Amino acid sequence: MDLSGIRSVYFLGIGGIGMSSLSRYFRQLGARISGYDRTPTPLTNALINEGMEIHFEEDPGSIPNTIDLVVWTPAVPKDNLEYAFLTRKGFPVRKRAEILGEISRPFRTIAVAGTHGKTTTTTLLAHLFHSAGMGFLAFLGGISKNYGTNFIQSAVPSNIIDGEANQHQPAMYCIVEADEYDRSFLQLAPDIAIITAADPDHLDIYNHHDQLKSSFEAFTGKIRQGGSLILKRELISSRCIIFSLRHFPIH
Repeated sequence: MDLSGIRSVYFLGIGGIGMSSLSRYFRQLGARISGYDRTPTPLTNALINEGMEIHFEEDPGSIPNTIDLVVWTPAVPKDNLEYAFLTRKGFPVRKRAEILGEISRPFRTIAVAGTHGKTTTTTLLAHLFHSAGMGFLAFLGGISKNYGTNFIQSAVPSNIIDGEANQHQPAMYCIVEADEYDRSFLQLAPDIAIITAADPDHLDIYNHHDQLKSSFEAFTGKIRQGGSLILKRELISSRCIIFSLRHFPIH
């Protein structure tokens, strides 16, 4: 979908770690951000302090009349009163993972997947890019102690590129935590994919470890032509993940 021209975004489940990073992304673009979550938390308090409108009871009457986009997380059940209202009224409702895929698509994307270690790895990458003065967006799966947020944006001074001072180039890289839950990471098309681990997890979704491993294999199939895959050697030698036959370097 076309995300250009988005001026008002409503988040169903705005207090989730992935949802809140998206809300911060749209907020820095100048969009009006509002949303629902079940319980106030330090994170929702921070979002309110950043200018977002959040309520904590299922109340369709609290939803703004004008909405360009509704972002929904499956953590909010479909029998939620607001979800039912928004779908019945024909508002454009999209899953969080779909929107993250659309945001990242124009950039060189680094996607960090794995059943553990991905938040730490994603945050380390964001810090390295920031310290190096690289242009990037980063969507983290936790609140970084260094930056106090789960969304980080930096820009490359254009004098590095073309000698013009006091101007900035848009971010060129998108660093994302690629969540295997509900197969969300299959919405991404990374240039570089990182897999930290593939231990049994989320068996409420996958039922069996082999199905989880198949999902990671499908994730490697999303790597763009000429891209790279970075993973622990043990994941190959133990046949913890069986990769599709594709022509990209494995590091």
